[in-house]
Amino acid sequence: MPADVFAKKRRNSVLLFLLIGAATAISIIITEFSIAKGVTSVPKAIQWSLSNFYPTKDSLAKLPDILVKLKETLLISVAATTLAGILAFVFAILGSNTTRVNAFFGGFSRGIAVLFRNIDVSIWALVLLFSFGQSSLTGYFALFFGSFGFLTRAFIETIDEVSSSSVEALQTTGASYLTVISQSVIPSTIPQMISWVLFMIETNIRNATLVGLLTGSGIGFTFNLYYKNLSYDIASLVVITIIISILSIELISNYVRRVIL
Repeated sequence: MPADVFAKKRRNSVLLFLLIGAATAISIIITEFSIAKGVTSVPKAIQWSLSNFYPTKDSLAKLPDILVKLKETLLISVAATTLAGILAFVFAILGSNTTRVNAFFGGFSRGIAVLFRNIDVSIWALVLLFSFGQSSLTGYFALFFGSFGFLTRAFIETIDEVSSSSVEALQTTGASYLTVISQSVIPSTIPQMISWVLFMIETNIRNATLVGLLTGSGIGFTFNLYYKNLSYDIASLVVITIIISILSIELISNYVRRVIL
């Protein structure tokens, strides 16, 4: 029996690789992509970057303005993620199989999470442009909706996995619903939820750059402005500040995770 199972898994793996290979070949044919040209263009791209895409002494004069836009992007990312985390916790309580009030609210919460989670933040930005135009508010809501869907799903799974035994123990003693939430769910899940929120903040800072390109706000718009004006030295400085900020936020969030987990 073990040999048959191993052989079946091997056949399935081979079939999967063949399907992926066939899909790749068909895609190359349809798009007329040249692998050889793609490989040979890499050295040229590196050479151009080293020759043009680097900050100069003159570009440093724009650093204060860049930092202002970077601060705006960071604050929008943190604010959108924080509010999304608070609402996601409420929906996660209603959607978790462990703490849901009834099947209707559970299904509704999970459905909302699936809907918002599977729409990319760039799609949200494009949709919201019709309502709010190119503004920071559009970027805020795009990040908020994307974060809300992801965090709701993550929180539901966290509650289901972490607190099920303690919830059952309190329910057995006749504890009220709010007592179960405050005495069991929140204490046992809050460290993991904070970790998810920190992860989402990191992700949103990266997403905010793309959203800024679409909504005309923040550091993404600043990069797009200088890049289109062929000011590659200033554009490269924008990229460097983004990289430094992302790495700094990641170091801070990793430290916080080590403390709380």
